[in-house]
Amino acid sequence: MKKASSTRMTEGPIWKRIILFAIPLFLGNLFQQLYNAADSLIVGNFLGSNALAAVSSSGNLISLMVGLFNGISVGAGVVVARYYGAREINMVRKSIHTIIAFGIAAGLVLTVFAVSMSPIILRWMGTPEEVLPNSIVYFRVYFAGSLAFVLYNIFVGILQAVGDSRHPLMYLIISSLVNVVLDLFFVGLLGLGVGSAAFATVISQAVSAVLCLIHLMHGPEEYRVSLKMIYFDPFMLRQIINNGFPAGLQNSIISLANVVVQSNINTFGSMAMAGCGSYAKIEGFGFLPVTCFALSLTTFVSQNLGAGQYERVKKGAVFGILCSVTAAEAVGIAINILSPSLIGLFNTDPQVIAYGVAQAKTVTLFYFLLAFSHCMAGIFRGAGKSIVPMLVMMICWCVIRVAYITVAVRFFPVITTVFWAYPMTWALSSVVFLIYYRHFDLTGQNRKSGLRGKKAAV
Repeated sequence: MKKASSTRMTEGPIWKRIILFAIPLFLGNLFQQLYNAADSLIVGNFLGSNALAAVSSSGNLISLMVGLFNGISVGAGVVVARYYGAREINMVRKSIHTIIAFGIAAGLVLTVFAVSMSPIILRWMGTPEEVLPNSIVYFRVYFAGSLAFVLYNIFVGILQAVGDSRHPLMYLIISSLVNVVLDLFFVGLLGLGVGSAAFATVISQAVSAVLCLIHLMHGPEEYRVSLKMIYFDPFMLRQIINNGFPAGLQNSIISLANVVVQSNINTFGSMAMAGCGSYAKIEGFGFLPVTCFALSLTTFVSQNLGAGQYERVKKGAVFGILCSVTAAEAVGIAINILSPSLIGLFNTDPQVIAYGVAQAKTVTLFYFLLAFSHCMAGIFRGAGKSIVPMLVMMICWCVIRVAYITVAVRFFPVITTVFWAYPMTWALSSVVFLIYYRHFDLTGQNRKSGLRGKKAAV
């Protein structure tokens, strides 16, 4: 049997397992942000502010469209990690093949829905008329490749669930380079429009998905993929949906709230869209320590709970949170100081820079709150408690965020009012998570019930 490149998070020093798993995730997310930023950098410098606005405003709508399926993929990864930690290899393989079958179906559905609905949603968002044609082209080309990025995320989720964050990093580096080269070729050399930038992204995602699939088909037997075994196992599908649907619904609803935020930004014109979109690309780098430690904690908690190592879960959770909060705040301070120069990389128009800097100065010093909330969500999700982060984030990051903007903008009709929606709701979710964490352990027992010893509260 081929030697596994995965890591069992149930063995060895806690800090070493989390850090060594998180570093490839960090580097992978870094390259992901680099090639996401490449679209905006190249489009902004070669095609102008309106084209930049069309591409830059894409993030929230893309997250809305793919959030449900990607969230279910995260939940599916929890199922895989739990069985992998318990060394139930037959169940691991059943879960993996069911997840892939789900991904194929989801990718096809998303392609049809998104390509047909993008113009309607863009108009609902209040996209300015001078930006709308480019936005429609960008979204339709991007979502024509839905199957590639849905399957890529599923393959990466499988690898991460078994503790392999190294191979996803390698494949993401390759796809990032492909994306940048194609962007420069299509947009910079041939002078094609924003649709070509989306096409470059689709091709790069397809390359990384194929590389992941090839690795899984030739990987260790315990999680090897066989095309003949791809089917829907009813029992496993129920587990995947039960664990993943809350996370997917959470992603979609939060993205819907952010679409509302984006629609308010759109009312300030294309310069605001370009400036805030440019900041969003930079903000993605600030999220790197947040996402890598949150994903690490999900895998760590899942595998160790599967192995019954409850005290190890508690120690790992504390360590991961401290690392994420510290790193996120350090990055936030750096972005806050360097924001004028960073925004200027995307576009030199003074208005574009002013809007981007205003958002950076408002939110970056509060990244520690974002990190804490995401880590807590990752911990509860790894424990199979997807309902908890779903409810907390839906209420704080969706209902309250939208309600705040709806009311506050009427009394203070300036764009900084919109920006404050983020740190305020991050703070609220952090408080709620902390209260819940202090009263309940991750195995569903109340801390006041007196359970101690091996099954101590985490």
